[in-house]
Amino acid sequence: MSDIFDNAIMCGKCDLKMIPIQIAKNGFILRAVSCPKCNAKIIHPKDEQEYLNFTNLRKKEFDVKLRFVGNSYAVSIPREIVNFMNEQEKIMDVMVRLCLEDFGRISLDFGNHNNHNHANNKINGVKVTEINKTKLLEKV
Repeated sequence: MSDIFDNAIMCGKCDLKMIPIQIAKNGFILRAVSCPKCNAKIIHPKDEQEYLNFTNLRKKEFDVKLRFVGNSYAVSIPREIVNFMNEQEKIMDVMVRLCLEDFGRISLDFGNHNNHNHANNKINGVKVTEINKTKLLEKV
C-alpha cells in the first residue's frame, strides 16, 4: 500500500509543492510537509493519530500495586502503557533508568541516553530548531 506522503502535495493557499519535514513534539517525530512560501504545515494523518493516542494515554492516571519481591519492591505497569510502547517499537527487555525525582516521586526512562547531543543542538544527525515548544527537524 502506498503512502499519501509518497506523492506531491500542493499548498491550498499558494498552489506550490510542499516540502517534506519532520516535527518533534514531546519525543515524537511527526512526518509533515511545509509550504516554502506561506509556511503552512500538514502533519501525516497516521503520525497525528499516534500522537493523539499518546496524549490521551498521558492524561490518564493509573492506580497500581507496590509489591515486595525478593529484596526489592516491584510496581506493575498497566498493559495499556506496555501495549502503547510496543506499538512504538520500544524494546521492553532492556535496562530502564529509574530516578528519584522528589520526595514521593520516581521516574522511569525507557529511552536511549547516548544519542543526544545537546551542546550542538543535534539529535541523531538531525538539526533541532525549537519554535513555541514545537521542534522542527532538518537532516544535516
